[in-house]
Amino acid sequence: MKPDARKQTGRGSDKTPVVVLVQRDGIARSARLANVTGDELKGVIRRHVDRSARIMTDSFPSYHGLDREYASHESVNHMIEYVRGDVHTNTAENFFSILKRGIDGVYHHVSEVHLPRYLDEFTFRYNNRIGNGVDDAERTRRALLGAEGKRLRFDA
Repeated sequence: MKPDARKQTGRGSDKTPVVVLVQRDGIARSARLANVTGDELKGVIRRHVDRSARIMTDSFPSYHGLDREYASHESVNHMIEYVRGDVHTNTAENFFSILKRGIDGVYHHVSEVHLPRYLDEFTFRYNNRIGNGVDDAERTRRALLGAEGKRLRFDA
């Protein structure tokens, strides 16, 4: 590697866009995005977030205008700061950390076709973790209940 070469992190052109919405001390929802546009990001937010919510994001321009639709929208510019009082994106970054460690450590590679299945798995794990009061036995019970009445088969 050349001395000035840097590892691409964050929003890279070679990465499939994924959005996660995480309620502090609550649950997460994740989804693959076709494009990272303001309309698409805001569409996901509108489908899952109550208008009375206080939204916190990074300074990505596609989030601009959320303050006109929600109780408040605050952002942190990661080139300057990571936390300002209780405004931060660490909760969402924690989800992505768990997702990336799971993919790199267990699966090693995820094709774009199957990415939604992996996102569903890791969202289930995040929402059914000990931090949310769910132990291993309860998580297993919930997983089995989710399969009840469904034919489990693989369709690509």
